[in-house]
Amino acid sequence: MQADRYTPPQSRTVSFGAAFVINGVIIGGLMFSAPQFLRPEPPTTLRTENIPLTPPPEPPKPRELPKTDDPVLARTPKIFVPDARIPLPSQNPQFDSTTLPPLELPPPGLSESVGPTAGPALEVAKPTPLPLIAATQDPRYARDFQPEYPSNELRAQRDGVAVVRVLIGTDGRVKEVQQVNATSPAFFEATRRQALAKWRFKPATRGDVPQESWKQITARFLIENL
Repeated sequence: MQADRYTPPQSRTVSFGAAFVINGVIIGGLMFSAPQFLRPEPPTTLRTENIPLTPPPEPPKPRELPKTDDPVLARTPKIFVPDARIPLPSQNPQFDSTTLPPLELPPPGLSESVGPTAGPALEVAKPTPLPLIAATQDPRYARDFQPEYPSNELRAQRDGVAVVRVLIGTDGRVKEVQQVNATSPAFFEATRRQALAKWRFKPATRGDVPQESWKQITARFLIENL
């Protein structure tokens, strides 16, 4: 009886090892044969993007040298010469559009020189005046031209003449009478009265504009014409 209960230690070790191997095989088979309850993760795709790069600045262009056949002149830099003139303050005041200075014209007969230095003078252009057309006697009043014969000169049976200058107005009437020559004061006085009262003229004109003018007229007194 005692001999059957006794088991050597080596046989127990082998038994435990075999049992461990068998259990491992069983657990592994259960793990591979069991259904998969977890949802598999989808495969991921790697996405790439192009990042724009700032282009490098353009290098400065080389300075062009003047074209010349001489290589020494081509390498010689241009010498800067400052302006020797000194700016002076302007002598002409500035005016705005609301306050303009009066226009000053040179006196007639004078010329102006152009430029800072003396030189040939330029004549100021003058407008050409229109010609004056002289006054003429109005033929409608020709019968009233001859002055009345002075009574004292008629009694003396004396012929005479009176030369006068008359100022003719724009209306054709005589405004003033001046004596140039007369045989006697009576002949001049008779002529003066007749000119102021009865003489009529077509006035002088300048460009169809009536003008006052002087005219010299001779009045003759002849007894034979009475």
